[in-house]
Amino acid sequence: MSRSNLAKFAAPCENPFDSGKESDHYEIWEILIARDSDAFAALDWSICAADFATDRFDGISAHGSLNPVEWSLQYPTVKAYRDDWLRMAREYQAVPLASISHRDLLYRMQHIERIEIAEGRAVVWKQFHAQEPLKYGGEYKIRAQSVYRLHQVDGRWLITGFVGYLPLE
Repeated sequence: MSRSNLAKFAAPCENPFDSGKESDHYEIWEILIARDSDAFAALDWSICAADFATDRFDGISAHGSLNPVEWSLQYPTVKAYRDDWLRMAREYQAVPLASISHRDLLYRMQHIERIEIAEGRAVVWKQFHAQEPLKYGGEYKIRAQSVYRLHQVDGRWLITGFVGYLPLE
């Protein structure tokens, strides 16, 4: 679904997919946007912990580069990712946003650009874009993207890995 299609929804926290006709897309949005955002804003990993396939997960950091030679296996386990995710969530909560809650900004800054599903596997392109004023001047800015891999396990989608911290040009 393109950004223009998502723009028709007034509430940024509302899932843009139909839970009946687009049930896989709906579930993936709930995992990668809703639960992740709610957990991150609440500093509560337990909200999203069950969304990971712990036996087959890995996370690759692009370190802001499009050159794969500069990427690294930053998160060989869910535990390694969880620990860094919690650190990043604490840092994000410390950002003195001027006119929006941290949770609302998370929902507003993220969108799923594309979902490709085949034979119980999914690749999802998630983008982040924000330019938000801070209380004491300046701006909170982010332009990045991640590519997630999910597998359908026992009838539900689980995150098996991602390439994250890619630049968004």
